[in-house]
Amino acid sequence: MITTQFKLRILTATLLFTSFTSFAATHDPEATTGIEQKQLVTARHYMASAANPLAVKAGEQILAKGGSAVDAAIAMQLMLGLVEPQSSGIGGGLFLLHWDKQKASLTSIDGRETAPAAAGPDLFVENGKLMSWREAFVGGKSVGVPGVVKALELAHQQHGVLPWAELFAPAIQMAEKGFVVSPRLAGLLKANWNPGLDKFASSAAYFKTEGQWLPAGFVRKNLAYAALLQKIAKEGSKAFYQGDNAKALVAAVQQAPVNAGQISLADLAGYQPKPRDPLCIPYRQFKICSMAPPSSGGLAVLQMMGMLSHQPLAKLKPNSVEAIHLISQAAKLAFADRERFAADPDFVKVPVQGLLAPDYLKQRAALLTATEGAAALAGEPEGAEPLASGHAIEFANTSHLSVVDAKGNAVSMTTSIENAFGSGIFVNGYLLNNQLTDFSLQAKVDGYWVANRVEAKKRPRSSMAPMMVFDKDGTLLYITGSPGGSRIINYVAQNLVAVLDWGMDAQQAANLPRFSHRNDGLVLEQNTNLSQLVPALLELGYQPKLADLNSGIHAIKITKDRLEGSADPRREGIAAGR
Repeated sequence: MITTQFKLRILTATLLFTSFTSFAATHDPEATTGIEQKQLVTARHYMASAANPLAVKAGEQILAKGGSAVDAAIAMQLMLGLVEPQSSGIGGGLFLLHWDKQKASLTSIDGRETAPAAAGPDLFVENGKLMSWREAFVGGKSVGVPGVVKALELAHQQHGVLPWAELFAPAIQMAEKGFVVSPRLAGLLKANWNPGLDKFASSAAYFKTEGQWLPAGFVRKNLAYAALLQKIAKEGSKAFYQGDNAKALVAAVQQAPVNAGQISLADLAGYQPKPRDPLCIPYRQFKICSMAPPSSGGLAVLQMMGMLSHQPLAKLKPNSVEAIHLISQAAKLAFADRERFAADPDFVKVPVQGLLAPDYLKQRAALLTATEGAAALAGEPEGAEPLASGHAIEFANTSHLSVVDAKGNAVSMTTSIENAFGSGIFVNGYLLNNQLTDFSLQAKVDGYWVANRVEAKKRPRSSMAPMMVFDKDGTLLYITGSPGGSRIINYVAQNLVAVLDWGMDAQQAANLPRFSHRNDGLVLEQNTNLSQLVPALLELGYQPKLADLNSGIHAIKITKDRLEGSADPRREGIAAGR
């Protein structure tokens, strides 16, 4: 338990504060373009929450027809790909958790992208020199084989109720009629983070009008997207992975004027989503579950919660210095393990059981109360093999949606094209991902292989962490998740603590100011009351920075008599239901 040593000592703290000058705000590619305070939404029958109102309305439309949670998630993803193209879409990948209430069965689908068969550890080496991330992410080299369409098709085969084609209608109609460009999309275009949009003619033609980025309020039709969705609705996933779309995708990647890539028709035709057993750990009187690797996000959040279970967080004030310290130290340790061990388990032995073993987490938890020092080191979990730690940049371009249907079935799904506007390549009305830069660009460090190195047909490590929480009797209580690149891990863990330890409702937890530690320094959300804690945090050894922390929590809490939905005020989304 943290003691009074962490309380402010006013005089010393004031002196430290005046010497503190590194409040430099960092800029993520999907920076918050506005804050809109939101209220808790309640419903009795079904609920959907996502990052754009049009996507939520599409989900509601399907749920009102008696559709399942998976049906609604499909309609929502297709709409998000149209109205929030910077974040996710059919050119990217996803992780999906599904709860079947009648069968009391939790399953998951890994729809993560894969590296082309021609790719290898030297994919990002040019003329004997390792490319930087900024050199690598634009163009065809960074594009992984998209997984969204086949993953959604598999989910529908397992849990769909309404006809597949019916789920495409909302997005097709909106693409044909035209959608109103939101302030967020317009703001991110104006920020001009992704140079790829200007480098590819098809991208510039779609995202500009009269030579200028699309402004908020502009009505943009996407007839190419509508036409492709009509084909997929009629023919299934083969309309995406084979035929004209596949040829167009391969040509765009292989003939990209910047960083030509290696995806082939065979890569597309051979893609398969993977059902994986979810990971679960006990947490106080609850059970918390998430995705298994290649989701490092799910694994790291579970590690954090396992460590924090040894601390009486419920006795601490939300976002107090003491709470921030404990959660940040847990994050440091989880990130150290993540960089060393997390990767595609079909290629690398990931010591999952060792990393989640109670004794190992207790051992790591003993380190939480130490003051901030140097970067944490990876531990030695049982089953670990000698590997080098590798770093991969993951930016905050992602989306999360949560759905509960009228029968109590639920979906928690996180979906991404990686960087804002992905690789910048635009094909048939959708953007292609740049997920291969989620691999460690450097394959070996000091003679040791990096677990998350590029290999043919391998899936890059991801921080996406869709979550579900159950009570001791196995009843679903809460579903959540967030975008945010590698900060997803911090956002989701903090959200879980807010609900499970601090007793917040779903919206209060979404509204809570953010902080983040990725084993590289503490960051506090700017323009919040967290700035008042800087003097005390300086005393603990931190050198905190203030930054825009653009989380996107979209969560649903399930109680005995109602559903409670939340949407992150940092994004444009809503929760809605009946």
